[in-house]
Amino acid sequence: MYKEICDVFIFFCLCVWSGVFSADAVQSESVMEGESVTLNSGLTQIQKKDLITWGYGHNNIIIATVKEKSQPDFPDGRFSDRLKLDHQTGSLTITHTRTEDSGLYKVSSTSRETLNTFSLTVYARLPVPVISLSSKKSSSSNCSLVCSSSVLNVSHVTLSWFKGNSSLSSISVSDISRSLSLPLEVECLDDSYSCVLNNPIRNQTTHPNTELCQPCSTDCKTSCHSVDIHCCGFTEAVIRLALSAVVGVAAVVVLVYDIRSRSLQQKRREQTSPSNSD
Repeated sequence: MYKEICDVFIFFCLCVWSGVFSADAVQSESVMEGESVTLNSGLTQIQKKDLITWGYGHNNIIIATVKEKSQPDFPDGRFSDRLKLDHQTGSLTITHTRTEDSGLYKVSSTSRETLNTFSLTVYARLPVPVISLSSKKSSSSNCSLVCSSSVLNVSHVTLSWFKGNSSLSSISVSDISRSLSLPLEVECLDDSYSCVLNNPIRNQTTHPNTELCQPCSTDCKTSCHSVDIHCCGFTEAVIRLALSAVVGVAAVVVLVYDIRSRSLQQKRREQTSPSNSD
């Protein structure tokens, strides 16, 4: 039993030493264009005579190196002055990120072939979507809107219409270099409607100008109670009309029953009055 435990312990140590575990796993990092991101080397302290090297891309082009208690070196000029290396840990910081900075980053040392590998995605900044009246007229009395956004060189974006927290419709694209638009037809308009453009880490939201369409105001709500099809919609108007009819019939039935009851009571009094007088 003791020998088996020792064998397992030795195997575990060999696996850790050879980097079988998490060292070879690719870690994902995401950031918006213009922001800074730090890629951790996984070290707490650079060892003596140890050289830390950062490589970029599938060809692992060396972009930064540093030794203990020495100035870092940035041999590749593509990042200009946007790279920083931590003298103690060897962690790499990229400032003022650009979309072309996306890719693989691998950090290694002379004592270990690979410390960490990162897949960095830099997302382009999202524009604010614009809501306007659609040039295509609706076949019904509804108001036709369109939400559009110029999302040049933007990847993994979704354009959506919302009413409150409920999604009405959406369109998603993985890679696009043109404008994106999404139509919507409404019966009336209020500030609960919104159009949202988002990627996996950010979103931009805009609300429509309620003057573009018939507003869902107090007047509309009042007319809805009076069964206005434009404000309520055909289905809701029919339901309200049916409910009103049921309530009206019930009121008539109650009224007729009350009249008949009073009439019967009156006849009974008249019939009992002569017998009492005798």
